[in-house]
Amino acid sequence: MSDLKDDLLGYLQRGRDVVAWKLEGASEYDVRRPLTPTGTNLLGLVKHLAAVDAGYLGEVFGRPFPEPFPWIEDDAEPEADMWATADESREELVALYRRVWAHGDATVAALDLEATGLVPWWPEERRHPTLQRVLVHLIAETHRHAGHADVVRELVDGTVGDLAEFGSSTGDDPVRWGEHRARVQAAAEDAAGR
Repeated sequence: MSDLKDDLLGYLQRGRDVVAWKLEGASEYDVRRPLTPTGTNLLGLVKHLAAVDAGYLGEVFGRPFPEPFPWIEDDAEPEADMWATADESREELVALYRRVWAHGDATVAALDLEATGLVPWWPEERRHPTLQRVLVHLIAETHRHAGHADVVRELVDGTVGDLAEFGSSTGDDPVRWGEHRARVQAAAEDAAGR
């Protein structure tokens, strides 16, 4: 039987790896450009998740990440955690995210899954979750944004999939995918006409 803590960290790391991988091979412009009406972009997802991960596996358990996150301060521009300025390099933000992982993993290693933290931004009745609960929350948050990254990267150049080791399910047969998309579109139009 596997160790629950290892399992939880494994699922979390898988999501982290997917988000970071989505930037690989994309141009500087493509990792930054907004591809949804709300501005979702690949590098912004990395920047956002670095702060989220550091908050939940740092501040919440009295082990604050030692580097500042100016984009989450009270005087920061709205949504500053969701996009990268021209002065914030891809390498710098991905390296920051990786340092956050190491810090968070050290927190998990140091604590029991039943250890309680304080999440000041949660409602009062839920502010003292266990490490296990926080890990489940962080896994869900990370994988949610990994899904966003998957869709955004597909819009950039058609690349989809979890990680390079599993390949891309587009580009292998653009005719087949075009036919599939046409079937989905036809079904949508047919259903809308009923």
